[in-house]
Amino acid sequence: MKQFGIVLTALLISGLSFAQLEVSLSTGYAVGSAGMKLGESINLSETENSYGSYGEGANVQLRGTYYFNESFGVDLGLGYLHGTDQTVSEVNVPNREVDAVARARAFGASTSIVYKFTNNIYGRFGALLKLGGKTEAVVYDKSVLSQAEADAFGIPLGSYSETNYKEDFHGHFPLGFVGALGYKFNLNDNLNLFVEAEYYGISLKRKDSEITEFNTDVVLPDGTVAFAGFYNIDNLPNDYNKETTYVDNLSNSNTDSSRKLSQKVPYSSFGINFGITYKFKSSSKK
Repeated sequence: MKQFGIVLTALLISGLSFAQLEVSLSTGYAVGSAGMKLGESINLSETENSYGSYGEGANVQLRGTYYFNESFGVDLGLGYLHGTDQTVSEVNVPNREVDAVARARAFGASTSIVYKFTNNIYGRFGALLKLGGKTEAVVYDKSVLSQAEADAFGIPLGSYSETNYKEDFHGHFPLGFVGALGYKFNLNDNLNLFVEAEYYGISLKRKDSEITEFNTDVVLPDGTVAFAGFYNIDNLPNDYNKETTYVDNLSNSNTDSSRKLSQKVPYSSFGINFGITYKFKSSSKK
């Protein structure tokens, strides 16, 4: 503890004689890291697990870095993740077809310690926080009606229901880790280009979800829509809940289908970013 205080005091003193601010804008793409099971793919011959991370996708970041001296600084970043589709359910069997994917649309922030190894090579590590956004599920479900169901509608056998809906999942605010190693290309005294490898280590515990769009059409074998909007967002089927709450404990006697056990979903990733940095003129006090 005493050593930490000495280091902190040294940084503050050096910051009085050296102060430099940089602002950077970057974009990049990340692939999933430490992927977990997100769903299954089912056909007549087999069932296959689908693994991934909702952290996979394109991102944009805006960061500000304040240097106390030639080597050490602190970094504050804001970012947006436009995640790629992750398979949640894929079913291809007679009389049933399901294609369900989910993707991240998330805003986050990070705060890091930055260290310059040389004038061009730097590293940063710190804390990562998800500020807002959602994991959006997009579902298509086609189910061929049974003889009894077709008779009830007064339509021929081979008719089917076709359902499309979207459900937004939200989570508790998580805390994760961010680390990066980068290289700067000096253009002039104020502008730099940079490339960096970045790792995010974070997972999100689900809090609630909400169905935001829902439509079911009843379709004849030739593709003609017999009953448009048979179910909709204001008239959901009995086995769907517009809102669901996720909890850590459920009674064995629970009958409320709008309450489910929570789970953690992965957002960890490893990516490459490219960007530009504007360096303000350093100031000093004598």
